[in-house]
Amino acid sequence: MSRAPTLQSLVEEVLAQAPSLCVDVSNKTHDALRADAQLHLMYGAWQRNRGRFPTEFQAALMPLLEAAKTGENPLNKPQSLSLDELSLVDERQALQDVAIAHVVTAVEDHCRTELHQLTNFFAALRGITRPLKNDNPLRPALFAQALNAAAQGFDLDPEGRYALIKVITPHLVADLAPIYVMLCKQLREANLTPMVASYGQGQRETLAHMRELATASHDPNANFDSLARRVDAYNARPAGAAQSAPIGSAPFGHMPSGGDMLSRLYDQILADPNLLPPVKALMARMQVAVVRLAKADGTLLRRQDHPTWQLLNRVAAHGVGFQRADDPRLKEFLGFMEQQVQHLVQSPLLTALQFQQALDAVEQSIRTQASQQGARSAAALAALERESQRSQWQALLQDQLKEQLHDVGLSPVLRKFLLKPWVEVIVQQMVLHGKESTAAHSCIELVDELLDSLQPRSSPAAIAQLRSRLPGIMHRLEVGLDGIAYPKEKRQILMQDLMLQHSRILQGLPPQNFPAPSNASPAPRRDLSPEELLQQLLNERESTQMPSRWAHDAVNRGELPTVPVLLYSERGSPQAQEAVKAWMEGLQVGQWYHMFVQSQWLTAQIAWISESRQFFLFVGQDAEERHSLTRGAIEQLLANGLITALEEDTLVQRAVSSLMQDLDEHP
Repeated sequence: MSRAPTLQSLVEEVLAQAPSLCVDVSNKTHDALRADAQLHLMYGAWQRNRGRFPTEFQAALMPLLEAAKTGENPLNKPQSLSLDELSLVDERQALQDVAIAHVVTAVEDHCRTELHQLTNFFAALRGITRPLKNDNPLRPALFAQALNAAAQGFDLDPEGRYALIKVITPHLVADLAPIYVMLCKQLREANLTPMVASYGQGQRETLAHMRELATASHDPNANFDSLARRVDAYNARPAGAAQSAPIGSAPFGHMPSGGDMLSRLYDQILADPNLLPPVKALMARMQVAVVRLAKADGTLLRRQDHPTWQLLNRVAAHGVGFQRADDPRLKEFLGFMEQQVQHLVQSPLLTALQFQQALDAVEQSIRTQASQQGARSAAALAALERESQRSQWQALLQDQLKEQLHDVGLSPVLRKFLLKPWVEVIVQQMVLHGKESTAAHSCIELVDELLDSLQPRSSPAAIAQLRSRLPGIMHRLEVGLDGIAYPKEKRQILMQDLMLQHSRILQGLPPQNFPAPSNASPAPRRDLSPEELLQQLLNERESTQMPSRWAHDAVNRGELPTVPVLLYSERGSPQAQEAVKAWMEGLQVGQWYHMFVQSQWLTAQIAWISESRQFFLFVGQDAEERHSLTRGAIEQLLANGLITALEEDTLVQRAVSSLMQDLDEHP
C-alpha cells in the first residue's frame, strides 16, 4: 500500500507544478487571443503585459499555497471593518468578486468529483463532520484569487479585466484538472477512496433532500393546498369510516396511517439539518402552544402565511445565521424567545393574534440587536451616510462661492483654489464631522477671513492687526489642505501668490489689481436626481465604471441552490428592473444574507441602512466583522446570483413538502 498522503504532501505536489502551470496558462491565453480577431483590443493590452503575467500570477499564487501547507486558511477572511472606519465594497470590487466566482464555478463544474474527494479528505483530517468547500486548502478559489491579482496589472478598465479573466479561465481549468486528478489518484492508491467518497454524505443527502423538497413547487402555497385537500377528503369520508375526530374541527386530527398530523409535521420541522441544537430545543417547547392553537384555529393548515408558521420561519432564519450555539448574540436572542414561548404556553386562550404579536416582538428584537451591533461604529456610519451627499454639497458650495466671488477681484490662482480645492476641504469636514459641525463652519468662515486679509489697510494699527492675524489664517489654511492631501507643488504656488499680495498690503500699498470676472450670469445648474448624485459620487471615487456586458453573464450559484437569478440578470428589461427594485426594497435591518464579497462567501446580517438606502452595513457571523456595500454593488451581486436571503421563509415549506411525500408513499 502506498504511503498515505498528508496535507503537506499534497500541497507540495501543487507547489512543484505551479510555475509550469502559470507559464502554460499564459501561452494558451496568448494563442487564444491572437486567434480571435474580435479580441483585438484585448490582445493589444495582453501584448503589453504578457511578459510579466506568468511572474505576477506565480507571485500571487505561491504565498497562498505556502500558507495552505502550514495548515492555515490560505484565503484570510474578507477584510472586515474596524469599529471606527468603513471600507466600501462598490461596483468595481463587486465586479472582481463576480470574476473570481466565474473562475471558481468553471473549475468546480469540470472537476466536481475530484474536488468532492479532496474536500472530504481534508475535512476528515481535521475531524470535521460537515465538510465545506473552504475545508479544502487547494480549492479553486486560491487560483481564482491569484489570477484576479495578476489581471489587475493590465491597463484595462474593470470590465475589460473581467473579460480577460473569462478568456483565461478555460485554460486555467484545463491545466488544473490533471493536477486534481493526480492528487485523487494518490488518495486511491492509499485506499482512501471509500472514506473521501462517503465522509459526511449522510448530512449532505439530508440537506439536499430537504432543499429539493422545498424547491419542488414554484408555488409556495401548493403543498399547503394539497395537504388541505387531503384533510378535506378525509373529513368527507362516510360516517362509518374509522375516524377518531373530524379533521375539520381539529385540523391535525388522526389519519388512517396513524400518528397525529401535527406531530408528523413538527417532526419534519425539528428534523431540519440547519437548526442548531438550542434553536431546535426552543421550537420543541413551542410545539405545546402550536398544538393548542390547532384545536381552535381551522386556518392553521390552510395558510402558509399564518402567523404561527411565520414565527417559526423567522426564528429559524435568524438562528441559521449563527455558526456556534454559544454565540452571545444567539444566547441573548434565545433568552428573549424563551419569554415569548412561556407567554404563549401559559396563555389561557390562544389565538393567531398572539402569535402575530410574538412575531412582531421577535422582528423588533432582531432589528434592535442588529442595530446595536452597528451602533458600535456610529461615527463611521454617520460619515458613510454623509458620504452619499458629498457631490451635492460640493456643487452647492461651488455655486455659492461663485456668486460670492462674482464681483471680487482675485488672482486667477486664488480664485481657482477657492472654487475647487478649498471646496473639497469644506466638504471633507462636512463628511467627517457633519454639515453643521464647528470644523466645517470654520473652513467656510476662513473664506471671508482670507478675502478680508486682501483688502487695503488705511492705518498702521490696521496693518499691525492684520500682521498678527495672518499666521493663524495661514495655519488653518495649511491644516485644511493637509486634510485633502493637497500636493506640495500646488501648495507652494498658492502660498507664493498669497505672500506677494499680503506683502503689498503690509507695506501700506494698494493690493494688486485683478479684474472681476465677466458680468454674465452663471448658467443655472440643474438639480441632479438622487440616482445622478450617487453616480457622480461613485465616479469621483474612481470605482464605478458600471459594467454592461458582464451583468448579463449567468454565474453558477454554487452554494446558493434556490436563487432565481434569471429574474434579475436581464437588467435592461423593465421586468428585471422592477424585480431588482422590489428585492432591494425588501432589505431590512436584522435580515441574514449569504453573499460573495471580497472574493469569499460569507454570512452576514444587515445592521444599518442609510436614509437614502444607497449604503448598507453588514455584520458577519464574527460580531467584529463589518462589511459595507453600496446599493449598486448589491444589485450586481444579485444579478449574478451571488447574494440571497439566508433560509428565509423555507423551514415550514420544507417540512410540509417532506410530509406530503411521506403521505404519498404511505397513504
